[in-house]
Amino acid sequence: MAVGGRTTDHRRGKSALFLIGCGWAGMAPHWLHESLRLIPALTLAVLLGGYSLRTVLRQVFGSVGSSEPAQASASQGAEPLPAVDVVVAARDEQAVIGRLVERIAQLSYPQGQMRLWVIDDASSDRTPQVLAELQERHPFLQVLRREPDAGGGKSGALNLVLQQLQGRWMFVLDADADLQSDTLERLIPYAEAGGWSAVQLRKAEVNATANWLTRAQAMEMALDAVIQQGRLAVGGVAELRGNGQLLRRDALLSSGGFNEGTVTDDLDLSFRLLLDGQPIGILWDPPVQEEAVLSVAALWRQRQRWAEGGLQRFFDYWPGLISERLSASQKLDLTSFFLLQYFLPVVAIADLLGAVITGTRPTIWPLSFVAFGLSGGAILAGCRRPSEGPALPAMNLWNLLLGIAYLSHWFVVIPWTTLRMALLPKSLVWAKTMHLGEEEESQIEDPAAA
Repeated sequence: MAVGGRTTDHRRGKSALFLIGCGWAGMAPHWLHESLRLIPALTLAVLLGGYSLRTVLRQVFGSVGSSEPAQASASQGAEPLPAVDVVVAARDEQAVIGRLVERIAQLSYPQGQMRLWVIDDASSDRTPQVLAELQERHPFLQVLRREPDAGGGKSGALNLVLQQLQGRWMFVLDADADLQSDTLERLIPYAEAGGWSAVQLRKAEVNATANWLTRAQAMEMALDAVIQQGRLAVGGVAELRGNGQLLRRDALLSSGGFNEGTVTDDLDLSFRLLLDGQPIGILWDPPVQEEAVLSVAALWRQRQRWAEGGLQRFFDYWPGLISERLSASQKLDLTSFFLLQYFLPVVAIADLLGAVITGTRPTIWPLSFVAFGLSGGAILAGCRRPSEGPALPAMNLWNLLLGIAYLSHWFVVIPWTTLRMALLPKSLVWAKTMHLGEEEESQIEDPAAA
C-alpha cells in the first residue's frame, strides 16, 4: 500500500462516511415514538452481547489456554529447534536497550540458532553508542542504522531487516520488553505444534503497581488476552499486539511484509495474515513484560494511535473482509467486535447529542451496559487466572470498578480520533511511546530462572 496523499484522502473519505453513519444511528432513535426508541439498542445488546458473552464464558468455564504449557513441553525435544531472529526497532531507547540485550543474552536456546537484530532508527540520544558497546560483548547482536529521512515508520525499519533474515521465525519485541529465560524454548514449539503462522504472547505490565493508571492497564491487558483466546475458541479472529509477536518468515513474506502506510504495523499485519489464510495464535504463558505508560497524557497519545490504526485497517481491507476469503464465523466475529470497539463509542456520543437536542433520554445505554458488563467479566476471568510474570491486580470490588471505569476512555478516544481522521490529513510518522526503564531487576519475575 502506498504512502501518500491518495491513501490518506481515501481514508479521510471513509472516516467521514463512518462518522456520518454513526451520527445518524445515534440520533435517529430520538425521533421515533417513545415506545420504539430502545428497540435498536436492545436488539444489538442481545445479538452482540450474546456472542461476546460466549467468548468470555469460554475462558471462564472452558479449557482454552490451560493446555498451552503442556502442548509446548510435549513438542519440545521432538525435533531440533529452528533458527529464530529476534528483532527490535529502536529510536531513542538508551534507557532500556541495554537491559533488553542483556536479557536476550540470557535466553536459553540452542547456540547459533538465535540472532538479535536491533534497527537504530535515527536515534538522537546515546542509543548508537550503547549498541556499539554491547556489540563488543555479544557477537549475536546485529545492528542496522536508518537515516532520519528513511520513511515508513516502524514498518519501514522492520522491512529493512526482513530482507536480511534467514531464520524460520521472526520474533518482534519493543525496546522495553522483558522475557523469562525459557520463553523461546516454549514459544517456538507451541507455534510449530499448533501450525500457527504467528503467535502473540500475553502482554504483562511490569510496573502495574506504580499508580492507578498502570494498574488499570495491567487489567486491560489481561482482559485483552482472555477475549482474544475466547474469539479463537469460537472460530473467530485473533490479532497481533506488536510487542512479543512471533512471525513465521515465509508467512510474513507471503502476506506482503509490513505495511509502511499505517501507524500500527501489528494491527495491519493481523488483517494481512488473516486474508492470506495465515492463522494467528495466542499464548497466555509465558508473557512478554513491558512498561505501562505512567500519565494520562501519554495514554492519550498512545490510544489515539491505536484507535487510528485500528480504524485504518477496516477502511483499507473491508472488501477482503466481506469476501469468501473469510469463513462465516470469522465475519461474525469481526462484525461483532467492530461494532463494540469502534461503532458503539461514536454512536454513544451521537446519542448524547440527540438527547440534548430533542430533550429526550439517551437510548444507547442497553448496549453500553452490556459492553461494560462483559468487560468486567473478562477482567475477572483474566486477573483470577493463574499466570506467570508480574502479579496481576487482586480482584476486589475497588479494582474491578476501576478497571471498568478506566475502559470508558475509549468512549472519548474513538470519537475524537474518528473526527480527526475525517477532517485532517494524516502525516505518517513513528509516534513512539517513551520508555523509562525505571523498574528494578528484582521486580522482574522469571519462574524458569527460579
